[in-house]
Amino acid sequence: MASKRNSRNWDAPQRHPDHRRPITRRDFVSQGFLSGSALALSGGVLSLFSNPRDAYAALSSDLTPLLTSPCNIATEGAGKIPFICFDLAGGANIAGSNVLVGREGGQMDFLGTAGYEKLGLPGDMVPGLNDPTTGLPYANTDFGLAFHSDSAFKRGMERSMAPGRGANLNGAIIPSRSDNDTANNPHNPLYGIARAGADGSILTLAGSENTDSGGNSMVPAMMMDPELRPTKVDRPSDVTGLVDTGQLVGILGPDDATAVMESIYRISSNKMNAVDTGQTVSADAVVKDMVRCGYLKAADIADRFGATPLDPADDPAIVGPNGIFSEAEFNANNRDGQEFRKTASVMKLVMNGFAGAACIEMGGYDYHGGARAEGEVKDERAGRCMGACIEYAARIGVPLMMYVFSDGSLSSNGAIDNSAEGRGKGEWVSDNSSTAAAFFMVYNPNGRPALRGGTPEEQARHQQIGYMDASASVQRAATPAANNVNLLVNTVVLNYMALHGEEGLFANVIPNHGLGDSSLRDSMTAFDAIVSGTIGPLNPA
Repeated sequence: MASKRNSRNWDAPQRHPDHRRPITRRDFVSQGFLSGSALALSGGVLSLFSNPRDAYAALSSDLTPLLTSPCNIATEGAGKIPFICFDLAGGANIAGSNVLVGREGGQMDFLGTAGYEKLGLPGDMVPGLNDPTTGLPYANTDFGLAFHSDSAFKRGMERSMAPGRGANLNGAIIPSRSDNDTANNPHNPLYGIARAGADGSILTLAGSENTDSGGNSMVPAMMMDPELRPTKVDRPSDVTGLVDTGQLVGILGPDDATAVMESIYRISSNKMNAVDTGQTVSADAVVKDMVRCGYLKAADIADRFGATPLDPADDPAIVGPNGIFSEAEFNANNRDGQEFRKTASVMKLVMNGFAGAACIEMGGYDYHGGARAEGEVKDERAGRCMGACIEYAARIGVPLMMYVFSDGSLSSNGAIDNSAEGRGKGEWVSDNSSTAAAFFMVYNPNGRPALRGGTPEEQARHQQIGYMDASASVQRAATPAANNVNLLVNTVVLNYMALHGEEGLFANVIPNHGLGDSSLRDSMTAFDAIVSGTIGPLNPA
């Protein structure tokens, strides 16, 4: 059955006749009425600095140990695998038309034709068949995790990634219900990832929205910690504003700025020592440490960030003739450019160890009720951003765990969009929480992550954590995560820890986790460890 729709600007706000008027921030974001804004952050009053990129000088060896004790200044990332999640606000399609989902036997235990039709795939495009144009299967495993060969996520990722990156990728899908059109989905795992040890040399967490989660969906209440609230980063100026090395660097030159700040530290320290012997007015020990460590921190900032190109726009691996994005793409005054700058800013921080983990929110994914083309365009854009994170991790040689989720999902009734961008697939006509799923991918510079299990059948069940029935509805009793978003988040944290070989510590990190005993948790864990505990200091690119 064919359906013809009037064309429209896919990035225009979505006015669904079956939805109430948007009244909350989440409503505005998911329907595309609202996009992110920026907040620039500057250094503290004792930092005295402001312009990165002009100098680099070594901090004196006698002062370096004082950074960690007594000043407790983080000089590197925590050595954990970088973590980035994508929050597709509005209820995007993930299962079927993008990442394949199957029955109890895993992704390749295919659903019925009617089930795939509900997931937007007509009968002549279902997994198990071959594409008549290419002759290749519609079930594609180039990335380890099986995607539909015409997945918009996959097309976008391939546009951002160098050929052959898939050999170092693998992933898992988690069929899991979540409510549609509500702000109450506690989908965001960042606080749990921080509890598992992720940290950065500048900040612990970042997010593209100024919310408690850094994104659209909420943080699980049991994980909420005000001290971990993500710093808002959604454009390059937010990144450069995090570290202020100041005019002193430009005035004095490469070596002298650090030397001056060291001298101020030494003078201040001597003055404070005099306080201890009663030679000057008394002062509280806390104030003395603040003054001492403030100047030492300023010297360390000048040392480490004076020459580091914090601005993603200045990183040739990200922008330029050989970059992930061309200058025209990166600087475009449209939604593509906005999302590319946001993604570049976040991945620059996380992959270089400046932040431990981050959330990238992308709005407008409540794309039902119109042509299929709208969903394809937006999904491919999201795929480009996902692929950019993987490609950047590959270029600087670090592993990455990338997690993709959305609040609820949607379904098709079989009407076909035969436009060029609709690609002959089913139109999305309504919200449908029973077709929801989330997935994660892992990039390992040393080779494709290995699935758990001693046989192909066991490995297939570790790659799909849970399952759908033949009609494409999540089986709620398949796993604890299938019908509980809090436990979905816990499952993601469990898998992050398992990549470090630390799943045995999970109950200590997430008490009252709800994922059962170690045997059940093992069945919900996809991969063997790819690092042991930590991966060593993550140095700036």
